[in-house]
Amino acid sequence: MGLCLPCMGGAVKDVVETPDPVSEIKRRQLAEAAEKRQMEASSRGIKNAYSVEQKKKKQEEIEKRMAASGSGGEGGGLRWQVG
Repeated sequence: MGLCLPCMGGAVKDVVETPDPVSEIKRRQLAEAAEKRQMEASSRGIKNAYSVEQKKKKQEEIEKRMAASGSGGEGGGLRWQVG
């Protein structure tokens, strides 16, 4: 049963696959459809996608500033006073 595999192993490397134009077109169409579905799903329920994106960028910028101005993660500038 497995005796044919060693002799055919070298022949598999010699085979040159030519891309099928129909399958290439189909693959491209499927990729475009998947990308379109992903875009629609990401904006579902959002009236103004641009506004949401701007808010995300602003929040990230604020977080970066907080991380840069923080005192090494030691309470974020809060002090504990006793007495």
